[in-house]
Formats: sequence, C-alpha cells, structure tokens
Amino acid sequence: MKRPSGLQKGDKVAIVCPASFVRGTVDIAVKTLESWGLEVQIGKTVTSAYHQFAGDDALRAKDLQDALDDDSVKAVFAGRGGYGTVRIIDAIDFSNFKKNPKWLIGFSDITVLHSHVERNLAIPTIHGQMPKSFEESTKSGLNTLKTALFGKPLAYSFKQNKQENREGKVEGILIGGNLAILHSILASDSDMVYDNKILFIEDVGESFYNIDRMLWTLKRAGKLAKLKGLLVGSFSSMKDATPGFGQTVEEIILDKVKGYDYPVAFHFPAGHIDNNHALILGAEVRMEVGKSHVNLEFNS
Repeated sequence: MKRPSGLQKGDKVAIVCPASFVRGTVDIAVKTLESWGLEVQIGKTVTSAYHQFAGDDALRAKDLQDALDDDSVKAVFAGRGGYGTVRIIDAIDFSNFKKNPKWLIGFSDITVLHSHVERNLAIPTIHGQMPKSFEESTKSGLNTLKTALFGKPLAYSFKQNKQENREGKVEGILIGGNLAILHSILASDSDMVYDNKILFIEDVGESFYNIDRMLWTLKRAGKLAKLKGLLVGSFSSMKDATPGFGQTVEEIILDKVKGYDYPVAFHFPAGHIDNNHALILGAEVRMEVGKSHVNLEFNS
C-alpha cells in the first residue's frame, strides 16, 4: 500500500469542487492553510456554478483531474460536499495519482472519492473538514486535520457517559464515510470490500426510517457480517414522523449487528458537526472500545 507523504511547509495544496458549488468564499480556509505554511491553489470550480453544481460535469472532472496530475500539488481538498462526485468519478484517470499519491481531503459526498480510491487503489485518504467548513470548525477539528496532513502521529481517546458501546479490541483497515453515499454506490466500481475492515459511518438530515432502510440494505448485501469493528460518528439533524419510528439511531444500528460479535463504538466526533475530527481512511488502526471510552490509534 502506497501512502501519501506528510506535508511540509512550503508545499502547494489545491482546492477544487467535485460536487456542489460554494456559497460564499473559502477565504478563511485559505488563510488557515497559509498559516500552516502551505501555498494554496484555487481551482476554477471554487468560483463556478452550474445549477446546483460547481460547474458542469466536464469542468468539475477537469479541475479534479488537473489537481491529481499536477505533481507540484501535494494535497487536494474538496471545497465542499453536497452532490455530484458520483457524476464524474468514472471520468477520472488515477494513473498519475497511483504513481504519485497525494492526500485527498473531504467528507459527505466526497465519500464517493474515498470509497473509489480504497476499492481500486488502496491508497489512504483523509475524512476531514473541507474549506467551506473551516469557518465553523472547532480548533480541535482543524488541529486533527493538520496532524493527519503533516504526517504526525494521530490517536484519539474519548471518555463517554453513554453505555451503548459494545466492548472489544481490534486492529484493521478503517474504511467508510457517509452512510447515504455508501448505500448509493453499492454494486458499483466504487463499492469497497468491507470484509475484515473497521467501518466508519455518519450521516445528517436523514429520517430514522431511512437510516434503518439503508442499514438493512448493507446487511442484506453482506456488508456488515464480516467486519472487524464498527465506528459510529455523528448522526446529526435527524428527522422523525408522527407516529415516530420508535428507535434511536443507536438502537437501529445495534439491531443490525446483533448477530455479530465485533466491537461497536458510538458518538465518535466525526461527521456533519463543527467538531469534525480527521480520520485517515484506508489506514491501519487499533480500536479499543469500552462502555465509557473509545481509543483509536492510527499506525504510522
């Protein structure tokens, strides 16, 4: 497995938008990245709009392709998520990226990119804050992103008051991202092998019944049966109907994995939240889950 090199001060990074257009600017992100000693290159899609997208499919594909092929660019940030990466993923040539890996950073719709790279290239990527979300991000969220980007040791230890966790210690490759996106790319060329992996999931703005439906789909597709572990991030801004669905997110998830014996960690601070902590997808991790704590350590 090739791994992108940690960034150094003076390195150039690019911001492109493979999905929805940016409302406002990414000025705060540019200033933050420059304060880290990085040179920032702004792609054409950052200031483009075509209906809800950051330019038409051809422009978004070219902007991402150019950033991947430019060896002077050491990391590529998705400016924001939204929707649209799936429309261009099959047009991207990863030949140069495979020979010269660089960090790809984003979350939400960018799960398409994370998953496609894991499935076809097994090169680690970073699930973390995107330039449009820098303004609302906690300092902790941005600091973890900087740590991951610059190749410093990344480890988390969180104490929790809730008791839904299923205890255990495991090691394995961390994969995953946004649940709705993982569901949408099943059986495609971007669909990962889940067996013997530690799966991370998060989501936002979904109905409880739809979380239940998507997890049933993953379960029936055999995606949950042979995991080594399950790491559950934020499920924010959830919706319910009247009468209500009758289960919490935690209960919905535990119901789907009750026949399996791997550890399950809830409430990890990653996803559509201001306190979005960076995760290196495709990397080997050690996960220890207790009833009131979670330790997650990334192998260097």
